[in-house]
Amino acid sequence: MQPTNNFIVLNIREYLENADKGLGEDTLVQLLSEFSCPLNPDVERFLKEQAIVFAKKHQAVTYLVLSSEDAELLGYFSITIKPLVVKAELFSNTVKRKLARFSEINKQTYNLAAYLIAQLGKNFNERVKGHITGQELLEAAIRQTQILQYQVGGMVAFVEADNKEKLLSFYENYGFKHFDTRQAISNKAESHELVQLLRLL
Repeated sequence: MQPTNNFIVLNIREYLENADKGLGEDTLVQLLSEFSCPLNPDVERFLKEQAIVFAKKHQAVTYLVLSSEDAELLGYFSITIKPLVVKAELFSNTVKRKLARFSEINKQTYNLAAYLIAQLGKNFNERVKGHITGQELLEAAIRQTQILQYQVGGMVAFVEADNKEKLLSFYENYGFKHFDTRQAISNKAESHELVQLLRLL
């Protein structure tokens, strides 16, 4: 648990593994039920339907961002480790040298493992709406990847975002650089393009 400004960042495993301390899965499910994100139903659906399952299966870990004043759920983010293939030509010589330290180089591409900030969502529930900004939420997620980096190594974090100018600018302002795209299937079985952006930690 890390307090930061007026927020506490809490791994949901703290709930799942501490039922004897008044937490437990039922308490967690109740807390997650208070999350609302009408602008992005997939973000809300993941938290309510998949976050616990993914944590139990070690596929991804979700971190809750809570108010340090009253423990209200303000937002969340999820982190996992994914393999990446990055084209060397997209980056400066300085970045190339850093990437080369912890990746395999094959035909001008870097093959490496990186921290994926897989989900990032603010709670738009009326009780807490406006209590945290997108910038504060992303900064909390980046800090968490840096904590993981300190503990186990690695140097790259990346995100996948819808191809919308405002959203891409948001990530670029935090040092993320576009390196590729991929096709994703939505919950409605519709294909859409995601832009992949990375930054060095």
